[in-house]
Amino acid sequence: MDEYDMYVKVPASTANLGPGFDSVGMALQLYTTIKVKQSDQTKFYLVGDNQENIPTDKSNLIYQTIDFLYKKAGLQTPELEIEVETDIPLARGLGSSGTAIVGGLVAANVLAGEPFSKQEIFQFASEMEGHPDNVGASLFGGIIVAAKNELGDYAHVPLSPPKGLKIVVAIPDFELPTKLAREVLPDDYSRQDVVHALSHSALLVAAIAKGDLSALQVALEDRIHQPYRMALLPGFEALQKNCRNYGAFGTVISGAGPTILAFTTGDCTQLVGFMEKTLQNHGVSAKVMELAIDTSGTTCSVLLKK
Repeated sequence: MDEYDMYVKVPASTANLGPGFDSVGMALQLYTTIKVKQSDQTKFYLVGDNQENIPTDKSNLIYQTIDFLYKKAGLQTPELEIEVETDIPLARGLGSSGTAIVGGLVAANVLAGEPFSKQEIFQFASEMEGHPDNVGASLFGGIIVAAKNELGDYAHVPLSPPKGLKIVVAIPDFELPTKLAREVLPDDYSRQDVVHALSHSALLVAAIAKGDLSALQVALEDRIHQPYRMALLPGFEALQKNCRNYGAFGTVISGAGPTILAFTTGDCTQLVGFMEKTLQNHGVSAKVMELAIDTSGTTCSVLLKK
């Protein structure tokens, strides 16, 4: 297992960024690396932590994704040896399933002779994941805004992260399944909450596009999902109310949670310490750190054989 045909590196993603529910995503410098080579029998090798309860047969999401693309191309899916290593913990709101889907699609597309464009890969990934903000950020890097039309097609616009923007993440030790985080959301919203969501998501995108970081203090406010998920995230409300005293523009839930993000500039030492202490006071053990934004997206290296 020391030589592979290729390896694919996929960044984690954070979705929503407050009010941009299911439409705004950002790539972060945590990675899933997938190494692939053709073989006479499909085998999986899982390296490192964050791989609990991951299947090592053809039911694995990465293989299922590879199989999906080959069928789309009208080709026979090959037997493969696949090694997976990831820094991204499962069920933490950091797009772990999205990285598996994007990585599998990109690897399969190269193996199959690149029958599909990058935009088509984005469409496939969005269909499979159901969240274009997650897979789009992981595929393209940076920040993206995405939406689905009535015909089921996905459009996206890439945005460059504002200069000087820093992200502090708090990744709790516990998992929060997306299904549970979705179940606490209401079926209906008031007109006032809808207007609030529209205006704040528009301001969020405008602030990012113009690099106006001061506008994030208002733009990151949300009424669509975060108020309903607070009960699932001990300490989040306290962080949201007080992080500005430690240099943050605002604090949001990453995806469905439980990871929490703070947006800031400058030195992050005090902010990191405050977030650690606050979560500890609420009985939450978490890894708190500054995490850079990935601007490269998914990369694929094909190894030349002698």
